[in-house]
Amino acid sequence: MKAFFAAAALMPFAAIGAGPFDGTWKTDPATVQITGKPEVYELKDGMFKCSSCVPPYSVKADGIDQPAHNPYYDTVAVRVVDDHTVEIAHKLQSKPTFDVSMKVSADGATLTESFRDVTGAQAATGTQVAKRVGTAPAGAHAVSGHWKIDKMPELSDVATTVSYKMTADGFQMSWNGQSYDAKFDGKKYLITNDPGKTWVSLKRISGSKVEETDMRDGKVTDVYVLTVADDGKTMSVVDQDKQHGTTMRYTMIKQR
Repeated sequence: MKAFFAAAALMPFAAIGAGPFDGTWKTDPATVQITGKPEVYELKDGMFKCSSCVPPYSVKADGIDQPAHNPYYDTVAVRVVDDHTVEIAHKLQSKPTFDVSMKVSADGATLTESFRDVTGAQAATGTQVAKRVGTAPAGAHAVSGHWKIDKMPELSDVATTVSYKMTADGFQMSWNGQSYDAKFDGKKYLITNDPGKTWVSLKRISGSKVEETDMRDGKVTDVYVLTVADDGKTMSVVDQDKQHGTTMRYTMIKQR
């Protein structure tokens, strides 16, 4: 599980610039495509294991906060609601960061995950739907198995809206109370108000194409390539998630 998009309550970059990136952009959920490794869960004998999480963890599924280490959480509470539903709450220093409700269809073939990300100034919410890959483990809860994300039918405005501005020597981003103002010099710049303490390094490929490399604890987590179309109305985004072994592609539409 991970938090999925960047969004904004937005800073006034849109009114300042005149370049192709400058303004407010919103992700079109219908364009989201994800390829690569599946999500892997196992809930059996009172224990929940997330093998695809970074790092992987295994905790008691008793609804009580259990230690689990990640830049965005240090405890996880897993609660079994029924034979097809599980709720997971993540906290960092006792403060909620990310909650997800996982519900498996009656036929066991589809997993719907409804999430609430509160790492920014406002809650970002959404839903992703995954298809089962292979058979479910014998004797395990229905949520167990390998799941391939198929689509993201619901994403809130907060979860999908971001502002950008590019200058001759740098790039600015603002999303939901988090932001950066970085130069195209290969140096690392810290994202303001990000609880995960993510650093970014930028490369200007052209006036309408930028590569952003994200890092935590000295390790590359994601590489984004953002390309504005010739008409300036849409932006394609490719996110190579190096930690989870997935690639996400989506289109953003310029709002103003």
